[in-house]
Amino acid sequence: MVAVDVSAQALALARKFGAAECVDATGVRDTAAAIRELTGGGAQVSLDALGSPATCAASVDCLRRRGRHIQVGLLPSPDGTTPVPMARAIALELELLGSHGMAAHTYPPMLELVGSGVLRPDLLVTSTITLDAAPDALAAMGTAPGAGVTVIEPWA
Repeated sequence: MVAVDVSAQALALARKFGAAECVDATGVRDTAAAIRELTGGGAQVSLDALGSPATCAASVDCLRRRGRHIQVGLLPSPDGTTPVPMARAIALELELLGSHGMAAHTYPPMLELVGSGVLRPDLLVTSTITLDAAPDALAAMGTAPGAGVTVIEPWA
């Protein structure tokens, strides 16, 4: 697995959870080319959960022939378009999948996996804050790269 991020903390977390390679997107000109080089031709699967036009395009551009891309949410570019490299998608017979979240009927099986310890979302929690600190934390979102999940503890 190759992880890409602009946050050193997020990349460290990715390594902790099994990323074989990490690409600091602030240190390379072309992240897709870096991934193609690291994987010997491109990734088999890419997942973009950030949803910016640039990360969507790079996620499709890093794939090998017959690769699969999963896009979780997407923000439009300033001109209202999304720069998906369709010529590449067609030429390499790529599969592009979109997702805006889990269907409600799949929650019970997922929660069973959490309850049994198979899924461990608690390991992604990197900080906790009080409810009083939430407004400042929300206002700061997007101003600096982060890592992991912050949990708001309203009772603290």
